[in-house]
Amino acid sequence: MTAAALALPRRRVSLPRVVKSEWIKFWSVRSTLITLGVAVLLLVGVGMLASSLYGTPEQSGPPGNEPTDPVSASLTGTNFTLLAFGTLGVLVMAGEYSTGMIRSSMAAVPRRLPVLWAKAAVFTAVVFAVALAASAVAFTAGQAVIEDGASWSDPGVARAVVGTAFLLTGSGLLGMGLGALLRSTPGAITTLFGVMFLLAMVAALLIPDSWSDVVRYLPSEAGDAFTAVTPQEGALSPGAGLAVFCGYIAAVLGGAAWRVKRTDV
Repeated sequence: MTAAALALPRRRVSLPRVVKSEWIKFWSVRSTLITLGVAVLLLVGVGMLASSLYGTPEQSGPPGNEPTDPVSASLTGTNFTLLAFGTLGVLVMAGEYSTGMIRSSMAAVPRRLPVLWAKAAVFTAVVFAVALAASAVAFTAGQAVIEDGASWSDPGVARAVVGTAFLLTGSGLLGMGLGALLRSTPGAITTLFGVMFLLAMVAALLIPDSWSDVVRYLPSEAGDAFTAVTPQEGALSPGAGLAVFCGYIAAVLGGAAWRVKRTDV
């Protein structure tokens, strides 16, 4: 070790410093900006397209899945955007395992858990801000092209727009947690998309009618409950849906924390 290195001041590892490090890493990867840009384009672009077709014979979508109100029409791109943010969440965590960079992160932060919490904090702050701005733009622009569209003051509209941003952010956090649990980018992405898009359909087909209420507690159904302007019959209330969805996020991140803390890199 050189005399210059010995003269450098030693700083204690703290959560704010780990957050700063993760912030730098988050923005140093080119795919971050690309994914965020694609997500915004999907949410706004698909929303504008659906809004322009709302109420016309050309309105697309299989029966039962068409937008039922002008707000859901302008936010039609939510599911497509969820794919982008979910993938970004997986890459933020599982990407470091695939490249081996996680070894450097854990060596610098021996307690390990601050790395996970710092990643989650940076991801939440950035993605929620981007998702909220994109949701607001998608809603405002979509209503501008819909005759007699909704306004921000209408009941449930603000909750739907903010809830959409929370749903997108939460889905990314689920992806991050799955990335830490599975440590495989393809495996985590497949699991996330299966849970968010396929699980409810499979459960509705396979479980007996006496257990049909279980479906509304699945992540995708809980997310729909607090992002819908008008609660659907048989669905959870907005507050209950939000609580259930937050429970899934807490459970997955809790499992990720256990594995990060207890197992070797």
